[in-house]
Amino acid sequence: MKKLIAITTLAAAFISGTGFSAQAEETYKVQSGDSLWNIGKTYGVSVKEVQAINNKGNHLIFPGEALKLPTPVSEEEKDLLARLVHAESKGEPYEGKVAVATVVLNRVDSDIFPDSIKEVVTETSAGGVYQFSPVKNGEINKKADEEAIKAVEEAIAFRGDGNNSLYFFNPDKTSDEWIRTRTVTKTIGNHVFAQ
Repeated sequence: MKKLIAITTLAAAFISGTGFSAQAEETYKVQSGDSLWNIGKTYGVSVKEVQAINNKGNHLIFPGEALKLPTPVSEEEKDLLARLVHAESKGEPYEGKVAVATVVLNRVDSDIFPDSIKEVVTETSAGGVYQFSPVKNGEINKKADEEAIKAVEEAIAFRGDGNNSLYFFNPDKTSDEWIRTRTVTKTIGNHVFAQ
């Protein structure tokens, strides 16, 4: 992945009010009962990236094993993404919230979108229109609920897997014809996800 960088510093912080704790280190010593999934969610890193930088072809890890960890998503960007998910996905099923977060992460990883969560979320079209309506209407400024925070953690750990959706829309709320020309990957609740 284009953003894969080994961490060279040890950091631990808790950002109060966001529900996320940032813990990053160059390596992580596997404890009994650990899984790559839980390590990914705890440290804010992609399981797939952990596997790649540790040359693992499967999910097997062993107590005492030292794993290199990729650069985690920052607390600021996790919070911004959770607020976007909260605003975009009110009333949607949990799976849809994870999918909305995944669309943003897929855009960050894509060569056709900006390279950070903040830049993707605040990006405007050539006509100056925000890509996500909550940025325009101010809903992005409201605190995320626990379900949105959990969805973001899951999407980050799941990053790099899935159906590569780069867009989502509610067909009942948009008249945009271009978005309807995209290849549909999945429909969850009221949202259609597409490439």
